[in-house]
Amino acid sequence: MQATESPIDVTRPVLADWLRLQQTDGVGLLTAHRLLERFGTPAGIFAADRAQLLAVATPRQAAALLAAPPAGLAAELDAILAWRQQPGNRLLCWGAAAYPEYLRNITAAPLLLYLKGRAELLPRRSVAVVGSRNASRQGVLNAEHMAQALSEAGLTIVSGLALGIDAAAHCGGLNGPGSTIAVLGTGIDRIYPARNGALARRIAEEGCIVSEYALGTPPSRDNFPRRNRIISGLSRGVLVVEAAAQSGSLITAEMAIEQGRDVYAVPGSIHATLSKGCHQLIREGAKLVETAADVLSAMQMLADGEAGTRPPLDDSFVDRVLAAMGDDPVRAEWLAVHLGQAPGELQGQLLALELAGLLERLPGGMFQRLSG
Repeated sequence: MQATESPIDVTRPVLADWLRLQQTDGVGLLTAHRLLERFGTPAGIFAADRAQLLAVATPRQAAALLAAPPAGLAAELDAILAWRQQPGNRLLCWGAAAYPEYLRNITAAPLLLYLKGRAELLPRRSVAVVGSRNASRQGVLNAEHMAQALSEAGLTIVSGLALGIDAAAHCGGLNGPGSTIAVLGTGIDRIYPARNGALARRIAEEGCIVSEYALGTPPSRDNFPRRNRIISGLSRGVLVVEAAAQSGSLITAEMAIEQGRDVYAVPGSIHATLSKGCHQLIREGAKLVETAADVLSAMQMLADGEAGTRPPLDDSFVDRVLAAMGDDPVRAEWLAVHLGQAPGELQGQLLALELAGLLERLPGGMFQRLSG
C-alpha cells in the first residue's frame, strides 16, 4: 500500500479506521496485511461487501469486519489524539511515509506505532543489543562498552528497556551520537520495569521510545516475546551479549534470522550459564564477535548483501502443532501442556510459525490456525 496520509496529521476518521481494523475480533496482523494488500486502506476494507471479504478472510472474520465498530472506539480515539498533542509524541500508521522502511517490510508489521522522542532515529542504520535480565557484572560492562562504541561509530542502538543487558545497551547508546531506541512491551505511557523509569525519561528526551500497544496496556507475559520482532525489525543486525539456554534474547535472534538480519553473539566461559544461549547461536551460524569492531566489520558484510538465512521449519513439529490446534483458537499454555513443551520454548516456535504464515496470534494470547 502506498502512503497517502501525513504521519503527523492523520485525520480522526482515518485513525478510527486503523483502530477499528486493529481491534476487529478474530483478525490478527497476518490477516490484516492480506486485507490491506487486497483493498489498499482500512477504509477500503470496511467498504467491501461480504463476497469481496471472503476472497481474503474466513466467514467469521468477514462477519466481524462487517459488524459495527467496537464500543469505546470513540473514547480511545479521543485519548490518542490528546496524547498526540503532547510534546514529542507521534503516531505512525503502517504505510505512512515516515513509517520506518525496515520495519514496514517484515511479516506482521505493526499497524500503528506510538512514538515518544526523536522519531528521526527510526530510519537510521541501527543494531539491536540484547541479552539477559539477570546479567553478570562483566556482561553489563561489555554491553554498555560495545553499545557506546557502536553508537560512536554512528549506529543507533535498539533494545527492549529490560533490566540487565538491555538497560546497559541503552546507556551505552545514549553516550554516543547514534543514541538509542527502546521498544516497549506495554503501552507507551506505561514504563516497565519501574526501576528503569529514569532511563526511560532520558531516552524520551535524547532517543526514542516505541510501542505498538494501545495506551494504558499493562505488562503481559505474551507481549514481550512479540515485541522482539520490532526490536529486530528496526535493526540491521542483532548482537546478543549474554543469554541463558532458554532466553527471550534467543527469540529476538530467531526473529532476526526470519527477517533476513545477521545475528552476532559474544562467547563466554563454557561453564557459565549465561553463555549457553550465545554458544548455541554460534553453533547455529551466528557470527562470533568479541569487540564492537567485529560487529562493524560484520555489518559491512551485511551491507554488501551477506544477510543471514533461516533454516527450514521442522515439518514433523509443524504437523504436530497444527494437528493439536484444530480449527478453533487455542491458548499457548494449553498447547504447551498438550505438546509437552516448556512455555518459553514454545513461544519462540509459535512466533516462527506465525511469521511463516501458518498460524495467527489473536488478542488475549490466543492462536488460530490458518488454512491453506
